[in-house]
Amino acid sequence: MYTLNWGELSISEFLQHYWQQKPVLIKAGFNQFADPLTADELAGLALEEEIESRIVSNKNNDWQLHSGPFTEYDSFGEDNWTLLVQAVDHWHPEAAKLLDPFRFIPNWRIDDLMVSFSTPGGGVGPHLDQYDVFIIQGEGKRHWRVGMPDSSLEQHCPHPRLLQVTPFTDCINVITEPGDILYIPPGCPHEGISVENSLNYSVGFRAPSQKDLINGFADHLLDQNLSGERFTDKNRAVANSIGEITVADIKQVKQLVTAMANDDNLLPHWFGEMISQAKHELDINQPDPHYSPEEIAEYIEEGSVLTRVGGLRCCYYQATPNSDILLFINGDKVVIPANELSTVKLLTDQDHLSVEDNLLFSQSDSRLQLLTQLINQGYWYFSE
Repeated sequence: MYTLNWGELSISEFLQHYWQQKPVLIKAGFNQFADPLTADELAGLALEEEIESRIVSNKNNDWQLHSGPFTEYDSFGEDNWTLLVQAVDHWHPEAAKLLDPFRFIPNWRIDDLMVSFSTPGGGVGPHLDQYDVFIIQGEGKRHWRVGMPDSSLEQHCPHPRLLQVTPFTDCINVITEPGDILYIPPGCPHEGISVENSLNYSVGFRAPSQKDLINGFADHLLDQNLSGERFTDKNRAVANSIGEITVADIKQVKQLVTAMANDDNLLPHWFGEMISQAKHELDINQPDPHYSPEEIAEYIEEGSVLTRVGGLRCCYYQATPNSDILLFINGDKVVIPANELSTVKLLTDQDHLSVEDNLLFSQSDSRLQLLTQLINQGYWYFSE
């Protein structure tokens, strides 16, 4: 278990003064930090076809990007390259624990844990991200420079798949050591260059754009065959120019579009399904054959505990205390009675279900049926 040491800050002060506002270095944020994996283990993950990985190298200012999987590294030399592996929390339970200290931000906002290994001089160049990130320094040291948002900066591509930014003025210039944590808000230019062989852990957050939201909402309407109301213009005045789209026309269109977006019976269903979908492959193994509720009840009685598969996104929505609860798991939606909030919180707020937790499910046929369904989908598994 990792405990975040804020120093003179508190979580409330961080959220008030830094979150999405300005970068900050949390020195020794993890005291006596121990890496949850080794560079060799990371290289092992990069061998797998289903795990997204890439190597960024820079030899004499010749930037190159290579996509995994990777079977060898000798060709890259001993310096100036970085291996990056996405969604390590999906595949490595110990590394996944690094996300827990940052869960003062809701589950639906947390994206994944990216882990990188860099040789001396390795990095991806100065760049911008459009999402919040906490970067934890593991083994080794890294030189970080971070600036404030600057509209005069220009982005360019030294490689077709690598986006960088022009030189920037830094407000943080530091050598990070094991356990140091760097928080970088969206739009802040930054660059990290490895001083020696080093590991870094990046806790990223989801920040859907307006385009993403509109596209996703439109797809949902198409999937559900929801056409909504049609444009109407009762009492229209005589047109002065038949080629004109009037201000009143645009106002009517705007009202038609926003009316659907303001539908509280529609929007939460779509958003929960969309935001709970994993962006990267999950390590799901469905039991074969599937369990019956009776078998699950027996395991619970025998004292078995359950673990949630790494990277599984779980969240819920309840409009009022008396409303049904919408439980979202990996893009699926289950409607749960309002009086089962404690059950829903167990499934969304905890990675592990203890013997005592599981007893709650065995006390109700509907709860046991839900748990059986989740286990048969491979979302939860018996770990003891």
